[in-house]
Formats: sequence, structure tokens, C-alpha cells
Amino acid sequence: MAYANVIVDISVDKLDKTFQYRIPEELENRIKPGVQVDIPFGNRRLTGYVVEVTDTPEFDETRIKPLFGIHGGSVPMESQLIALAAWIRKNYGSTMNQALKAVLPIRRKTKEIEKRKILLNKSREEAARLLVLYEEKHYTAKARLLRELLQSGGNPLDYTYAVGQLRLTAATIRSLEKDGIITIVSSTHYRNPVSHLEQKEYCLTLNENQRQVTEAILKDIREGKAQTYLLKGVTGSGKTEVYMELIAHVIAGGKQAIVLIPEIALTYQTVMRFYNRFGDRVSIMNSRLSQGERYDQYERAKAGDIDIMIGPRSALFAPFANLGLIIIDEEHENSYKSETAPCYHARNVAIERAKMCHAAVVLGSATPSVESYYQAQMGNYHLLELNERVQKKPLPDCEIVDLREELKLGNRSILSERLQELMEERLKNHEQIMLFLNRRGISSFISCRSCGNVVKCPHCDVSLSQHEGNRLVCHYCGYETIMPKVCPSCGSKYLGGFKAGTQKIEMLVQKRFPEARILRMDYDSTRTKDSYEKILKTFSHHEADILIGTQMIVKGHDFADVTLVGVLAADMSLHVPDFHAAERTFQLLTQAVGRAGRGNRPGQAVIQTYDPEHFALQAAAKQDYEAFYRQEIAYRELMHYPPVWNLLLISCAGSEEAETGKAAAVIAKLLQDRILPEVSKMGRILLVGPSDASIAKINDIYRKVIYMKGEDYQALVSAKDALEPYFRENKAFSHVTIQFNFNPTSGF
Repeated sequence: MAYANVIVDISVDKLDKTFQYRIPEELENRIKPGVQVDIPFGNRRLTGYVVEVTDTPEFDETRIKPLFGIHGGSVPMESQLIALAAWIRKNYGSTMNQALKAVLPIRRKTKEIEKRKILLNKSREEAARLLVLYEEKHYTAKARLLRELLQSGGNPLDYTYAVGQLRLTAATIRSLEKDGIITIVSSTHYRNPVSHLEQKEYCLTLNENQRQVTEAILKDIREGKAQTYLLKGVTGSGKTEVYMELIAHVIAGGKQAIVLIPEIALTYQTVMRFYNRFGDRVSIMNSRLSQGERYDQYERAKAGDIDIMIGPRSALFAPFANLGLIIIDEEHENSYKSETAPCYHARNVAIERAKMCHAAVVLGSATPSVESYYQAQMGNYHLLELNERVQKKPLPDCEIVDLREELKLGNRSILSERLQELMEERLKNHEQIMLFLNRRGISSFISCRSCGNVVKCPHCDVSLSQHEGNRLVCHYCGYETIMPKVCPSCGSKYLGGFKAGTQKIEMLVQKRFPEARILRMDYDSTRTKDSYEKILKTFSHHEADILIGTQMIVKGHDFADVTLVGVLAADMSLHVPDFHAAERTFQLLTQAVGRAGRGNRPGQAVIQTYDPEHFALQAAAKQDYEAFYRQEIAYRELMHYPPVWNLLLISCAGSEEAETGKAAAVIAKLLQDRILPEVSKMGRILLVGPSDASIAKINDIYRKVIYMKGEDYQALVSAKDALEPYFRENKAFSHVTIQFNFNPTSGF
């Protein structure tokens, strides 16, 4: 017997409650997640959406009513989103409710903004007679309203204006409405987060390279062969113009487009480019919007008032009924991976949603993720390239400065002598400078300031992390050692982590260049709603000379007057205990260097490091992606890391350390004894752990992790499926939260 779990109301507040119905035998092959069905509900006949099909009854089978059938005229967009949630639950591991809450449009009712208008019901002649009568009887308020309506030439009068500017009371207006002299018309007004923008003329034309790339994608779309495209374009090659041209063709065909961007910081510049071309048909979605603004953007998308939705990961679920194109800009970015259940990757979910509605997906980046480039090499994505900057502008010259030599010369400043010299020159010429502080993974590794040696695990080729009690620990295999007093390589006593922050650097730079106008852009300076926009606008208007910031300043921004970029402490992301470290560093540095020389003047970049020979830094300085990829993919293959193999992280979290450890041990034993012998038939699987998470305790919650490396992704999914029933039945898991994370990008 098959049963369908159905939600009757798909508002987010009601997702925790499903109702179970028996599926009639003749419908068993047609009922699946996302299908809208007619169901008996008390004495009423209602419609609902199937969220799960199961053979397990939740209560007495004799009391489970059969559903009536599939609903005619269902909403395909909502069915598609529910089917997408079911796919996420299956492939990433979470409850169906968690998947639904991630995917479904916000349906929490927020207070609507009503616009009220006052219309004159009488002819001009009759209204003029009434006005004379009111003036004779000294009905001054009523006369004021009638006079205004007559002067407006029959146009409606704004209710707010009548109450505010004309000083009319609601009672006066109601009295005239009761007498049939006026009518009040109400309409819902949607909040529009881009309405304050000023549209400028758009007049860019594509160059030959951009046209070739655009035509290759459009040809496939016209022939109904839309697929996934990886657009690899050097920094400044004009990927955004390609996106806009593709979108213009898609919406001309009556379809809509979603543009994903990785950071809220990118929204202002990105939206301005799209707004200049497409005007009010563009909207945005991000966490800085109010609840009311977010609700209204979903309603506008659903009603067809907009064609283009721009935003981070959550914008992927905009309720477009006729989606034709999904663009993921800076596709390599970490923020496209959710780190809370369900731990989905926006790239893979976008491809699945595109399959459901026969749309195209374009992944764009100057530094594609190793995963995406690997898929392109395997033939799963169509690789397209933009190898030159717009107008054939040269890429910046890049120098690598060895901070070990600076130390020998007695310079202990965060700014090398060479960088200071170039900054002086740029300030003299009234050119702009960006200083990027690479703070990812701050103080998590120990290095020698004399020789640049990083203290690494002898078993895993990742850096050891500094823990309390003077301990260094490997987060992959559990190897542990005492913090050395001198460098194991050269004997120097200059061992330590890097602790300078953007605020400290701002003070140092201001002291060194007292005349310079400095802006700082980091987490602390961008907490308010419009702070990103204000800082970027100030810098783009050349109201500041130097912009200091963390990684949010190096992604996607286009400032024509920036001719110098300084990368401070490039090593910070190079030696974190994560196999993505070299990739992240290469991407960050390539993006940072690419901010220079985007205008008419040539650009220059300086990368400061204690490890100048590292292949990721050398490749970034030359903007040579292929050289980086060749070495990195060989390393991944050797170590059985994604994308060559797949990785499943099973994390256990609980308030009691012993209970959490016991749950992790039970999972490991279940996998070893019962599950792996079966799923290993699909491909080799390696089991690592359980061990402490990289941060073993957060806010009094203990964390244990188990890793599974597998050749076949579906083998890991099958292992997850086999584990899930045990969590419901075994008391060892009653007070422990279990989370699955496939191919995690951080959080080791």
C-alpha cells in the first residue's frame, strides 16, 4: 500500500504539519512529490501538495482516507519547487520540512501597503453646484476637497495627500463617500527595493569574443538544447555584458531569469548595471531587506511584475512560472554552499531546477571552482572562454614580495617597502588604491617569519591548527603535537600566527600616509542596511583614495581609477587545515589582482607573502588558471578528494560530550559493520573517524565528525539513506543532532 504525505497550506508557518492519505492503486505511478492533489479534509474537499510518498502508515491504516485524485489546473511553479525540495532532501540529507523551508517562497503574511485614491462621482457641473452650496453653508473641509478634485481635472486624488496636505479628517471623507459624491478605491502597493535607483542610459555593445560566446548559448536555447555552460573569463573580460545580452533574448521570448551573486556587497554595482538596461523589470533578494520587502519581491515575481531576480543563494527559489535562464556569477564562491541543513550547493540545485523547466544555466568566473572545471573537462558542462579584457586592456603587472627578506632588512611593518613606494606614487598621481587583507582562517596555522615554513601534519599535508594548552592538532587524522619553541626547519624563534585586523591596518596606513582619504570595508563597517552601497558609492565617486578591506572588496567590483592593489598576508588562506586552501588562495588573489587597471590607466599589484614559491601564488601572479588547475587536480586525485572522489561529512552535536561521542561511535560501527559492505559494491568507500570537529565545542555544544570518501556520489547517498532509519529508532541519537554535508566547502 502506498501513502502520500500532503501539506494543505504551503505557508512557511504550516510546514511542520502534513496529513497522510492512501494513494488509490490506479494513481500509484502518477503520484510523486510536487503533484497537487484533491483530498478529503473533514467535511470539505481541499487541494494540497504531495511532499513525500511512502509505504509506511503513520497511524491505523483503516482510518487513512484515500485521496480523490490529481488536481486539474494546478500551479506548475509551486509543484516544481516542492519537487525540487524533495530532490534536495534526497541528495543532501535533511528532513522534508527543512528542505521545504529552504525552497518555498516566503508566505508569512506581512502588512500590505495600501494605496487609496479618492474619485469624484459627480459631473463637473454638479460638483461645482455642490461646492457653491458647501461654501454658503461654511462646510469648509468638504469645500476644500471638492475644489481640489475639480482642479485636478477628474484625476484621482491621493488619500494621504488629502489627509496630510488638505488637513481633512477621515470622518469628512467618509461623509462625502456616504452621500455618493466620492468613491475611495484601494489597491495593494508592493515595496520595491530598487525604486530609489536612477536609471542611466545603457549603450554598451559586445566585442567579437563576447558575441561568439553569447551566440553559442543562444543557438542551443533556440534549438531546445539548453544545457549547463561554464563561462571562464579573465577579470575585466565583460562577463556581465554577456549575461545581460542572454537575459535580453530570454525575456524577449517571454521567459524570466535568475542571477545569483555571492555577496551582498556585490548587489549595488550588479543591480545598477542590470537596472540601467532593464529598469523596473529587475528586483533583488537578500538578507538586508525587511520581511515586508522580501515578501513583496516574491509576490511580484509570482505575479509576473518582474523578469529578473538578483540575489545570493536564496534568490534561486524565486517563484517564476516561466524560468528560462539561471546565471551564477563568481560560481566558485563558498557562499553558494549552505552550511545548515539542508547543506545544498546552489550550483547543483540550479542545474536540477533548470532541468525541470528546460532552462539554461550559465556558471561564470575568472577562477572557476576545481569542481566545475573538472565537470567541463569531463564533458558534463560546455566550456566557453573570454581570454581578453574588454578593449584589449592589459592584465595588471604583478610582483610577489618575499616578507622573509623584509624581516631581514628590519622592516616589521605590514606594508613592504615596495608597496609603500608604489602607494606614494599613486597618491601623488591622484589614482586609487585597494589594500586587501586576507583574513580567512586567521591565526589557525603557525608559520616561521624567518624562512616561511608552516608546521604541517606529517600524515595529511595540511597545516596543524593551534589549540588551547599549546597544542597543535590535525583536523583530518587527529595527529597531535606540542607547539615547538623554534622553527623545525631553520631554528628561528620567530614562530606565530598573524593577528592584524583591518582596523589596525587602517591606523597604520593613516599614520604612514596622513593626507590620504581612507575607507574601510569589513564586517564591522557594513552592519547597517545601506552601508555596502554607501562605501562603494563613495569610493566609485573618487571621494576616497584608499579602500582597505577583507575579501568582500575584491569580488566583482569595477573601479576605473584603481591602478594599484596590495595583497597583505597572502599566506593567511594558504595554510588553513582544509584541502581547498590552495584553491581558495588562488581564487582570492586572482580576483584581487584583477581589480587593478580596469580603466584607461594600466594596473599593478603586489602580493606580500612568506611563501613566494608556492604554486598557487605563482599562478595567481601570472593569472594562469590552467597551470594552477593541473597541479591542484593531481593533488586531489592522489588524496581522493573532490571532485575526483566525493566526500560525506556526518556531524554529531550535543550538549553532553559523552553522549555525543557515543552517538558518533554508534554511527561509525553501523557504517563499518552493516552499511559499507553493501554500498561499497557501487564503488570504493573510505571511512575516517569519528574525531573532534575542527572546533570541538561551540557555545557548550560538543561536536564530533565522521568522514566518508567515495568514488560514487550515489553510494554516499545510499549510505545516508541506510543510516536515517537508525536515527529514529536508536535512543543513542535522542539528544544528539545529526547533520549530513556532501562535499563540504568549509567547516572541517
